[in-house]
Amino acid sequence: MRHQQKSIWIVVILIVLAAVLSLPPVWSRVVYHSHQMYRTIKYWLKPPSEAVFVPSTHDDGFVATSASTKVNADAPVLQPTPGSTKIPVQSTSATNFTPTPIPSSTPSPTPPTTSTTIPLPTSVLLTGIKCENQLMNNCGPAVLSMYLSYYDWGKDQLAAAAVLKPNGKDVNVNPYELVDFVNTHTPQHALWRYGGDIHTLKTLLAAGFPVMIEKSFEPYTLRKEGWMGHYNLVVGYDDKRQALTVQDSYLMSYAPWGGEIPREMWDTFIGFDFPYGELEQAWRSFNFVFVVVYPPEKEIEALNAMGSLATDEDACRIARDRAMQETSSLTEARDKYFAWFNAGTSLVCLQDYSSAATAFDTAFSIYPDIPQNSRPYRILWYETGPYTAYYNAGRYQDVIDLASQTLGYMAEPVLEESYYWRALSYYQLGDTAHAVADLRASLEYHPGFSPSLAMLKQIGETP
Repeated sequence: MRHQQKSIWIVVILIVLAAVLSLPPVWSRVVYHSHQMYRTIKYWLKPPSEAVFVPSTHDDGFVATSASTKVNADAPVLQPTPGSTKIPVQSTSATNFTPTPIPSSTPSPTPPTTSTTIPLPTSVLLTGIKCENQLMNNCGPAVLSMYLSYYDWGKDQLAAAAVLKPNGKDVNVNPYELVDFVNTHTPQHALWRYGGDIHTLKTLLAAGFPVMIEKSFEPYTLRKEGWMGHYNLVVGYDDKRQALTVQDSYLMSYAPWGGEIPREMWDTFIGFDFPYGELEQAWRSFNFVFVVVYPPEKEIEALNAMGSLATDEDACRIARDRAMQETSSLTEARDKYFAWFNAGTSLVCLQDYSSAATAFDTAFSIYPDIPQNSRPYRILWYETGPYTAYYNAGRYQDVIDLASQTLGYMAEPVLEESYYWRALSYYQLGDTAHAVADLRASLEYHPGFSPSLAMLKQIGETP
């Protein structure tokens, strides 16, 4: 009898344990810590910060061009649209192969014909946002969900993540994907731009629009993790304190003194202070990119608040000019690296691929000068401008080498974009077998990834 009771209790305990583990917040922590252990071991054996990418060069020191690469004459020549640093879109000039991927950016709305300059208030704080504590690698969907709560969306980060990153292991969602989600899955409209600054943030906030930004992330709680990218939602500013008010889906778990913010306070939590200068420095690592969500009827108000950044091309030019100025004015190796990287990103946005490739070459040449413990080795997890530049400059082997290095130094190679760009380059070089394998790998890590599906269809292969 005792043995039977003991067995019943064991079954009950196992059922309760399974039920507890199945709860998303609990399971995400279990997965997170197990992944952390695996990653720690792999990174100890093969430190990603040791990897240094060296672009191909001729003996005379000049960077290799398409003339030095044997090309498959039947392969595509893809031209990304302005604003895209990630996935090429359908080209009207390509005759053999024109994949139709997820939109890389939304068309620029017609900018306002008049703009009225109104003095900004000394402080603004937008309220009514429901905070969320992000699940693992889920800052994009979590912060976007928080943003949409400002417009009474009524859903949470899980609903957004189901579309934005169907594979939970995906480590990043790019700005264009966030914007595409808003424009196709919600009643609101959205835009993203490079080249933001503190004044633009303040102007948008004063007009009643929160702003989502992507920036570097190196909090004390993650210091051993090294540099990484992270989204924040900017909801206010105060000139007297010279600080912005931001909401952070990761730091929701950590009050300034180190303890958790109680769950019952999340819906009323105002945010964290972020000094203007500190935020600007952290924001630089993503070319000052920002996302604005607004009701369709307030489009003119949003564009007016964006000022000279209202159109995509103007924003890219402003971002390029700022980056080029910072390549001379900044002195720290990592800051200069980001300045040159931003120059390359902006030049890709302007479809000047040759100049963009040179800018990225310069950035990669500075990278070894950055102290190893602060190298941004995850940059290609979030930014794929070098792939676009090298590919469109005909430097297919550089795309293959860079993608291979990026994937090889990950704890788990989960970057669908790296597989996709490497596949394009393999195909250009006539290696269809490797191209198909990479396209299928990209679909494993991002089911339904439309660029890969389109390319497989074009070359007559099944996913």
